Amino acid sequence: MKKHLLAIAITALAATSTMAQTGDTLAKIKSSGSITLGVRESSGLAYTLGGGKYVGFHTEMAENIVQDLQKELGLSKLNVKYQPVTSQNRIPLVVNGTVDLECGSTTNDLNRQKEVDFANTTYVEQVRIAVKADSDINDVKDLDGKTVATTTGTTSVQLLRQNKRASGIKFKDINGKDHADSFLLLETGRADAFVMDASILAANISKSKNPKDFKIVGEPLSTEPIACMLRKNDPAFLKAVNDSIARQVQDGTLEKLWDKWFLQPIPPTNTAVGLPLSDATREAWNNPNNKPKEAYNE
Repeated sequence: MKKHLLAIAITALAATSTMAQTGDTLAKIKSSGSITLGVRESSGLAYTLGGGKYVGFHTEMAENIVQDLQKELGLSKLNVKYQPVTSQNRIPLVVNGTVDLECGSTTNDLNRQKEVDFANTTYVEQVRIAVKADSDINDVKDLDGKTVATTTGTTSVQLLRQNKRASGIKFKDINGKDHADSFLLLETGRADAFVMDASILAANISKSKNPKDFKIVGEPLSTEPIACMLRKNDPAFLKAVNDSIARQVQDGTLEKLWDKWFLQPIPPTNTAVGLPLSDATREAWNNPNNKPKEAYNE
């Protein structure tokens, strides 16, 4: 009997895995009664409070998507599994079927589109520079001879080197294993600057011991569309995700989430990030699209 039950379990697991690999995520979710969300631990749009609790603008938006999927599939219950991902492993975990939907801080670009699909843009990011409040760094040109921190698996340093304002300057780059680690490099003085998405910089500053000790400086290095990521060639699942995002825009849910996570005090320090909704992000909400980064920086 035990062998029979084990065989059934193995067969079901294999079938679920096959569904994910063949691009039928909705069938996988309905068959298994569960969905796996890829979540970040120290992003400006999604982070952890510890103890398996994941929060943030994009995390809550993803949970709303799950609720809409549950209704669409006619499920009385849908179990949500939270899989922490990093900048290095987020794409492989989506591709191999471990993660069904990743809503963190992933930039939609042409290179990544070769491996995954992106839902419609829900946040338009600008890459900026964070420094100590008493730093003499105010723009890219001031990074000459400095040590610059960024996060492994991100494109910030490449963007910095490619920026025409960085022409002729030389700096040392040092990588943190995640965004919190990169911010720690700045906080402890091992780096003179931290180059990353403005929301990530603002969130880490707001959660620091003394937020007034830091500032964000300089003109944006790049404009980047941030979107949820899913497996390629799964049009039904992509449509379902986009339909939920559209519903959240139309009924005001997304703007309420923005107010909650960027303008009101948030855990764990009960400090507001203080990031108003930008015209670029509102434009993306009002005119749904999944244009890559390259289309924004032509």
